[in-house]
Amino acid sequence: MSFDMYQQQILDHYKHPRNFSVLESATNHAHVANPLCGDELDLYLSVEGEKISAISFQGRGCTIAVASASMLTEFLKNKTLAEAQALTNDDVVKLLGVPMNPARLKCATLSLEAVQQALRK
Repeated sequence: MSFDMYQQQILDHYKHPRNFSVLESATNHAHVANPLCGDELDLYLSVEGEKISAISFQGRGCTIAVASASMLTEFLKNKTLAEAQALTNDDVVKLLGVPMNPARLKCATLSLEAVQQALRK
C-alpha cells in the first residue's frame, strides 16, 4: 500500500471508528489518558478461555489516537491473549503504516497501553 493509501485508511478509521462502543459483556476494562495532548480512551475486552472474543473502545483524541484504537481493535478480535500480550509499539506503528515522530508515538500507542492494562486485570 502506498503512503497516501495508509493516510486515507487512517482518516477513514478516525471518521468512522470500528468497534466504538461500550462492550456490555466486557470481562476486562482499562482507562488510559495522554495528559500532554488530552487523548483519553476506555478499552473493553471480552475474554473467553485464551481468546479475545470481543473488543471495543470509546474516547476522544487526535486522528492518530482514534485511528490506532480502531485499527488495533479490529486486529485483536479473535486473537489469543498471548498474541495480544506480545504486541509492541513497533507492531502498532506498522499497523498504521506511516512513520511516527516521538511526539505522535504516544498517540499511536495509547490504545496498546490500554490493551496491556486491561489484560493485567
